[in-house]
Amino acid sequence: MNMLPWSSDHPPLMLAPMQGLTNDALRAYFIEQAAPDLVFTEFVRVHKQARKRIAKADLAEIAAHKAAVPLVVQLIGNSAEALAEAAARVQEAGCRHLNLNLGCPYGRMTTGATGGELLRDPAKLIELLTSLRQAISGSFSVKCRAGYDDPQQIFQLLPQYEDCGLDYLILHPRTVVQKYAGQVDHQLTAEVVARTRLPIIANGDINDAATGQRLLAETGVAGLMLGRGALADPLLFRRIRGELPGQVAEAQRRRELADYIENLLERYPVKFCGERQALMKLKDLLNFIPDEGLQRELKKLKRATTVNSFRTLLDRFFSA
Repeated sequence: MNMLPWSSDHPPLMLAPMQGLTNDALRAYFIEQAAPDLVFTEFVRVHKQARKRIAKADLAEIAAHKAAVPLVVQLIGNSAEALAEAAARVQEAGCRHLNLNLGCPYGRMTTGATGGELLRDPAKLIELLTSLRQAISGSFSVKCRAGYDDPQQIFQLLPQYEDCGLDYLILHPRTVVQKYAGQVDHQLTAEVVARTRLPIIANGDINDAATGQRLLAETGVAGLMLGRGALADPLLFRRIRGELPGQVAEAQRRRELADYIENLLERYPVKFCGERQALMKLKDLLNFIPDEGLQRELKKLKRATTVNSFRTLLDRFFSA
């Protein structure tokens, strides 16, 4: 099968699934302002014992996606039967593109190992992938680590990923046990590209335009998935494409951050049905802004207790 959910005329840039962060309100902002080629849901838990497999709220969010930018639903679970049934529900809700999470380093549910933990049991993993491929009529991919505790494990898994009928592979070249520590190894990404027929999407530590452009030019990857770098700078998509300068002066950076946060400040109280939860979600995002010169202001924003006080501080610190 070859059902790639992106246009072949340019390398796709994708917004990564990040649990607790990339909700539908944030995805809508990115679609409007940064135009990613694909967006992913936060991971959708597939319950082995629940009759409906997927929460009603997750299915409603999937069905509500009407944007032209394709939505990929990322599933996380550990039962072949439950995952196949969940895939059917997702497709009935109108989404043709599915992904299995094999990368989360905290991937356990009460019923057993999920996410990156599945790399510890390749036989079970292949059973899950085979069952899912049979259940999915559209595109099917995985987002994986290079291995559980050995980055060379990816080369043992590659032939099995190919045989299971994956359409593409998103690779974060750290191990599960590394979590997010140390340096990501995109030389390994290039080696994987050279040893598989699958399109490889590079993920991990793509935090500026120069890094993204270098990976596209030097590794042979089909595209990029942006996570933490995109949360820090939503315009990173447009910078990598060359539509905007790769770097901006501090005053421009402050204006861009103000626009970003103010936009979400309008969306989040509606999304989360309340001021307190909206503020908590906004403060979570602030943790991904790395600018050393802004940390004093960001700490004050994180101490705000109302939307009005947050907005006042935001105007004072970032709109100058």
